[in-house]
Amino acid sequence: MSKNRIIYTTLLLLCVIGFWLFENFYTPASYSDTDGSLPTTTFTASFLPSSTRNAITEHQHFILSYNEPYEQAEWVAYVLKKEHLTYDDRKRPYFIEDPKVRTKSADWRNYKGSGYDRGHLCPAGDRRFSNQAYNETFYTSNISPQKNDFNSGIWNRLEMQVRQWCKKYGDIHVITGGVLEKGLPGIGDEDVAVPKAFYKIIIKGKGTDSRLLAFLFPHQESNRPLQDFLLPIDALEQKTGIDFFHKMPKGWQQRMESKVVKTGWAF
Repeated sequence: MSKNRIIYTTLLLLCVIGFWLFENFYTPASYSDTDGSLPTTTFTASFLPSSTRNAITEHQHFILSYNEPYEQAEWVAYVLKKEHLTYDDRKRPYFIEDPKVRTKSADWRNYKGSGYDRGHLCPAGDRRFSNQAYNETFYTSNISPQKNDFNSGIWNRLEMQVRQWCKKYGDIHVITGGVLEKGLPGIGDEDVAVPKAFYKIIIKGKGTDSRLLAFLFPHQESNRPLQDFLLPIDALEQKTGIDFFHKMPKGWQQRMESKVVKTGWAF
C-alpha cells in the first residue's frame, strides 16, 4: 500500500512539474508568414505616424511602433475592409512575444495575476477572415494592460462603431494605442506600463479627400456617448508626443488637425 502511495505521489509530482514547465517555458512557433506566400493588408504609407523610438515592426495585417521602456506599442495601425467583417469561429491561440520586435516584446506572464486584461490594440475580432491574420493579433506587441470593464465596455463600443463605419463607408484606417508618459504604474517583472488613457484615430477616404476622427478615453468605463471623447489631432499630438500625419501635405494637416469635424460620420 505504501509502495502504491509513493508511485501515485511521484506521478502527481511529475505532472505538477510538467505543467509548471509547460506554463512557464513553452512558446508556440511564430504566427508570422515566414515565406511570403500569404495575403497581406497594406496600410497607406502617407497615413503612418512618426515613431518616437524608431522601432517600426510590420506584420501581414497590421504595423506598429514599439516603445521598449513602456513594454508595448505606442501605436498600432491597421486597415479594416468590408471583406474582413466575417464571423468565422477561430480558436484563441497563445499570447507570445513578437519575433519581429528587435528588443523583444513583453512576456505575456507579466499580465498574470495583475488584475488587468491583455487588451488588444488591433482587435482579434477584426481579423477573423483568416487564421493567420487572427493569430498574429496575439503577439504581445499588440496588447496593453486594460481594466476589464473598460476593455469590454466603452473601448469595445468604439470597436463595434468602427465596424459599422466600415460597412457604411468602405475601407477604414485605424491608429490606436495607450498614452505612454512618465510615471505610469507597471505590472509584472518587466514593469509593463499601465496607461491612464487610450486613443483611437479613425480615417476614411483617400489622400487629401480623407476625413478623420480622434478619440481619447480615460482608462475607465463610461456610459457617456462616444462623441464626448473626440478631440483635435493637434491636442492628441501634444498629449502623446507623436506626429500622426507628418507625411501628409501641410495644408491638409492644418485643415484637418486643428479641429473636430463630425460632419459625414454617422454615430
